Amino acid sequence: MTPRRVVLLGSTGSVGTQAIDVVPAHPGRFSVAAITAGGGDLDLLASQAIALGVEAVGVARADAGPALREALGRAADQAGRSTSRLPRVVCGPDAAATLAAGEADVVLNGITGSIGLAPTLAALEAGSTLALANKESLIVGGPLVKALAGPDQIQPVDSGHSAIAQCLRSGSPAEVRRLVLTASGGPFRGRTRDELAHVTPDQAMQHPTWSMGPMVTTNSATLVNKGLEVIEAHLLFDVPMDRIDVVVHPQSVVHSMVEFVDGSTIAQASPPDMRLPIALALGWPDRVAGAARGCDWTTAATWQFFPLDDDAFPAVRLARRVGTAGSTYPAAFNAANEEAVQGFWDGRLGFTDIVDVLTRVVDEHSAPSGELTLSAVLRAEQWARLRARAILSG
Repeated sequence: MTPRRVVLLGSTGSVGTQAIDVVPAHPGRFSVAAITAGGGDLDLLASQAIALGVEAVGVARADAGPALREALGRAADQAGRSTSRLPRVVCGPDAAATLAAGEADVVLNGITGSIGLAPTLAALEAGSTLALANKESLIVGGPLVKALAGPDQIQPVDSGHSAIAQCLRSGSPAEVRRLVLTASGGPFRGRTRDELAHVTPDQAMQHPTWSMGPMVTTNSATLVNKGLEVIEAHLLFDVPMDRIDVVVHPQSVVHSMVEFVDGSTIAQASPPDMRLPIALALGWPDRVAGAARGCDWTTAATWQFFPLDDDAFPAVRLARRVGTAGSTYPAAFNAANEEAVQGFWDGRLGFTDIVDVLTRVVDEHSAPSGELTLSAVLRAEQWARLRARAILSG
């Protein structure tokens, strides 16, 4: 079997570093052709590139070329490798899209935020399988992304959507009654809205289960992330919004479920470890042996499930409205959220104010008529960012 050529976008982030745990452990299954990152940690990026033996390295910072080449040279020296054939360096905001459009069997998009849309489109246009951790690109690009994607070309990396994909193997599309996404509830599960008013960014980062970056962890605390996942599930699996439920499951062992028309519910369970869905997306439809540990069935355990408190955490309810409206509403919702979260981290916005800002932006947004276009998405994002900043400024 020829190893699958992988292009890894966002290699220094949470998903990227865990993907690098998976790939070298299975050299007969995968090889990494290229990696990209934003450029915040050039030494880590360079050491990854040398260790993986990649052909090219991309960095979003346009001015980072000389520093990255120096870092690659140092990393090669430290690894005892020749410095005469260092990887090709691609710099600038289009670097990820450029490398995503290259020769690859699988492109893993682990970039955070809607800036991942262009690489997502590039990978699909190139005919590569897209292992999608960058949910924002599907959410904001919706019809644009789906129009390019062939059957099974998009494989979800998010643990909940990977679970649904696995559960759906148990029946035909016509037999699906509903999808059930599980949410850990984040660090503030059980608190009322009044009790959430004064929480701090440091408290929001104390996720009980997952280790993620600041944006995703904050989104998990507000449950905006789960709202985005409802929209993503609707787009990935073509299930209507009103047939997608969210339940709170603090143990994060059951990653999601599918209920079928005969009353049967199929659940996917495993200890929380992103390496499992990453490996499955890279190797789909085949599983990767030893990707992660399984449940210990010799030890007593209790799994709990609770209804979602929409009053304390209204983000999912707002996301359903946004997903149902479609067009540029998801783009405006996501862009405003990125601005609001930054405002929270800067101390200009309270925790519960994040979703209040999103609601105002969504209420004021007016989507253009006609089919969705990339320029319309970009205009909606720009408008939403400016409007959110204006609200933040008071």
